[in-house]
Amino acid sequence: MHKSKTIVKPQKTVKQNDLDKNKSYTLSLIVNQTPKKVFIAAANPKQWWSEEINGSTNKLGGIFTYHYQEVHKARLKVTEYVSGKKLVWTVLDNYFNFTKDQTEWKDTQIIFEISKLGNKTKLIFTHQDLGPHYECFSVCQKAWSFYIKNSLRNLILTGKGQPNSKETITKRKSTG
Repeated sequence: MHKSKTIVKPQKTVKQNDLDKNKSYTLSLIVNQTPKKVFIAAANPKQWWSEEINGSTNKLGGIFTYHYQEVHKARLKVTEYVSGKKLVWTVLDNYFNFTKDQTEWKDTQIIFEISKLGNKTKLIFTHQDLGPHYECFSVCQKAWSFYIKNSLRNLILTGKGQPNSKETITKRKSTG
């Protein structure tokens, strides 16, 4: 009787970090609203992300800044603007006060893809390359989940989002 041999070839080891670099953070919403209304809401982050947004968010080539206390600052550019369909922001500069690597988010894209789904509209939000390899991932994932699934959704459906409030600077009176 003849025995067959099983040949086991060693598999190439892939490091988890290599896999994570190709991942992006994605969320989706389906809402009872028109693609135009969904797009208009997404293109106005001051109404759902933060009142501390300055600059142009609703035209191709527009540059705007985001600021949250001394925790997070970013400068973004609108690199794709297809009304009712797609909006892309490219992160030009970014700063977190809680990460060692200050390049996190830099050169990533924040993408809003909008499509008709029957009598509803589907929004796919993707923060390209935001994955577990980023030190900020846990915090960013929770934040984006709130801003997209709650604040942006509410803005689309009710006309009122829950952006971070505008910061007020209080000056102390000099006593002297």
